[in-house]
Amino acid sequence: MSHTTHDAGVAVSAIPSPDEGLTPAELAARYGLAVSGARPSLVEYIRQLWSRRHFILAFSQAKLTAQYSQAKLGQLWQVATPLLNAAVYYFIFGVILHASRGMSHDVYIPFLVTGVFVFTFTQSSVMSGVRAISGNLGLVRALHFPRASLPVSFSLQQLQQLLFSMIVLFIVAIGFGSYPGMSWLLIVPILALQFLFNTGLALIVARMGAKTPDMAQLMPFVLRTWMYTSGVMFSISTMMADRPEWAVRLLQVNPAAIYMDLMRFALIDGYGASNLPPHVWAIAVFWAMAVFAGGFVYFWKAEERYGRG
Repeated sequence: MSHTTHDAGVAVSAIPSPDEGLTPAELAARYGLAVSGARPSLVEYIRQLWSRRHFILAFSQAKLTAQYSQAKLGQLWQVATPLLNAAVYYFIFGVILHASRGMSHDVYIPFLVTGVFVFTFTQSSVMSGVRAISGNLGLVRALHFPRASLPVSFSLQQLQQLLFSMIVLFIVAIGFGSYPGMSWLLIVPILALQFLFNTGLALIVARMGAKTPDMAQLMPFVLRTWMYTSGVMFSISTMMADRPEWAVRLLQVNPAAIYMDLMRFALIDGYGASNLPPHVWAIAVFWAMAVFAGGFVYFWKAEERYGRG
């Protein structure tokens, strides 16, 4: 386009750009651009997470190996720590406070050790999950991958640690007269359900901890309260025999108590079905599915915000 100026010269005006007047969103759509780090759809996110399964497994194994690398006893602390906790709880609750009421010596000790090991599985998953994002910001900011890989990997790490510790749990059970039987096969679905529950919980606290790092300082107090109300050191039904039934049922259906009692029922001969709440398996499945699905969606909704700010 041209026109003649007052001094007989010819001026050429710029050709209007085809992008003129377009909004940033329209420009991005025109040239096929996408927001860096944008949240994918839920189905696509699951597909991406599955494609990183080898990374998740390798990362969890590396973390497990490095956890006690500076200690002289190394991986033995995976077993020694919950056993020492069980010994302390036995002295305080079993010897001093007589929390073993209604149970023989041969039942109470494996009852207590099982409770400590199983609750430690959930406790450790939560504590590692709450730092999953805030404690790995360098990795989160440097690489592009589904951020859910981190809390899932930490939960898998705790599962591997528990499987290693189960050898000691089996020895304790056998040492006090509970020998392997068909009920021991229930251990597999119990651990699978608890792993799903723990992973969902780790995803929830990972998002909370990413936004509020102080959650890592608060969480030990929450977990300690949860432990003392879950029957780790005592039988809920026996200890609360004089309380209203609704109060007993409320404590019994708390997920930590559900998975502990199912494991005790599977392992210990003297711990019968009468100690379990009604519909215990349905409740265990509900907690696992609801917390895992809810936690996964809750974490995914903030995917594009992790590592920023």
